[in-house]
Amino acid sequence: MNVQERFNKFIKDSKRVLKVSRKPDKEEYLEFAKITALGILIIGAIGFVIVLIGQLIGL
Repeated sequence: MNVQERFNKFIKDSKRVLKVSRKPDKEEYLEFAKITALGILIIGAIGFVIVLIGQLIGL
């Protein structure tokens, strides 16, 4: 498969994805925002605990 064929396939696949995709409604957007915020908080808390443990044992 040459570069031109790969490019054409990429364009065709991209058009197909754009046809199927849609803008999320307000409820769906808020749900994604809550899940993302929760994930950020959990990762931050884990990092804080790791740093705290590191300082307590003198690393």
